[in-house]
Amino acid sequence: MDSTHPLQQLLLRGLSTTSLVADRLRQVTQAWVSSGRLDPSQASALVEEVLASLRGDNPELEKQAERQMERNIDHLLLDLGLARQREMDELRGRIDRLEQQLRQNQARFEVPD
Repeated sequence: MDSTHPLQQLLLRGLSTTSLVADRLRQVTQAWVSSGRLDPSQASALVEEVLASLRGDNPELEKQAERQMERNIDHLLLDLGLARQREMDELRGRIDRLEQQLRQNQARFEVPD
């Protein structure tokens, strides 16, 4: 493996780990089927559910990860003293409304020549 590409190394290690987990999960479920603790259809469903989660095919898991990522980003930006795009958009909207109100007030109080 090329030590100059740490992201590539990390991805390869992740794939290897996922493969090992899948193999071990299959072994364990087969042992449970052999011992009668699990029937074959339950074992297949369990393996597929876990593998789907590992692949990211689980919509609820994705939603949870997205929410956690959003919270992490919010905390990071807060710690850095930076605003998010939606906050900037809200501020722009407030500024636009205030400018409009100011123009309306100025027009009411202008003295005709």
